[in-house]
Amino acid sequence: MAETAVGWLKDLTGLYTPTSTQFDAARGHRASIENRLDAEFGVREMFEIGSLKHGTGVWTYSDADFLVSLKGVRPDSEWTMLNKIKSSLKTRFPSTEVVVRRPAVVCKFSDGVVEVVPGYPGTTGYWIANPADGWMLTHPKDHNSYVNGVNSKHDGAAKKLARQIKVWKYRRNVPVSSCYLEMRAAKHMDGESSYSPLWDLHASLKKMHDVELAAMNDPTGLGSRFTACSSPANKSDALSKLDTAVTRARRAKEYASAGEDAKAIEQLKLLFNK
Repeated sequence: MAETAVGWLKDLTGLYTPTSTQFDAARGHRASIENRLDAEFGVREMFEIGSLKHGTGVWTYSDADFLVSLKGVRPDSEWTMLNKIKSSLKTRFPSTEVVVRRPAVVCKFSDGVVEVVPGYPGTTGYWIANPADGWMLTHPKDHNSYVNGVNSKHDGAAKKLARQIKVWKYRRNVPVSSCYLEMRAAKHMDGESSYSPLWDLHASLKKMHDVELAAMNDPTGLGSRFTACSSPANKSDALSKLDTAVTRARRAKEYASAGEDAKAIEQLKLLFNK
């Protein structure tokens, strides 16, 4: 029997789904990072966030992400905090490349990459560096609960869709926030009564295209708006690639609906650069 487009997309999603242990090496650096930052700055708490925690990570591309809530007074400039954290971790791990990639300080260990997102507690949530500029209030624990809730409503579909869109981002080198894509995917599925893989892939990409990757309200209603890109140049690049993606996803959906799965798969391969 000939392969179906839906089956091809399912296999792609499985290919890029990490196992529960594939990032253990990166996660193994947590204690040494926390001990270093606690000794120098004081740590209120440190916990895992991001796509791996949410179950939307992409194998070979996602990193282990941790939020570190610091003691003390939040400085006026987020760069003050980020540069101090970078300097401290570079001193602790002199043979490791350590760089700032807002909102995180990224440690590129030989056995895995760890992104440390430093912040300060707010009345609710945490103040972290905004990828665009300044500070932003985030509620990662509530965001995780939101994604899990939508995912449960659709029997795992929200996370499948989020992972697929992230695979597109990484395979096509699209300079757009993974968190933004995940929240857009979850918000899309939150408004749907059922899940149709090719239809929802196209619909979610088109929704982002129609709003031109505009910042979105926090779907939990708690934190700052989610921004898609860190600069106007990146946004222009991302929109151009998104325009192409919408066309390919639409063609894949239409070919599959007409029973032309081979042509639909060709479009999916172009979409995901496979």
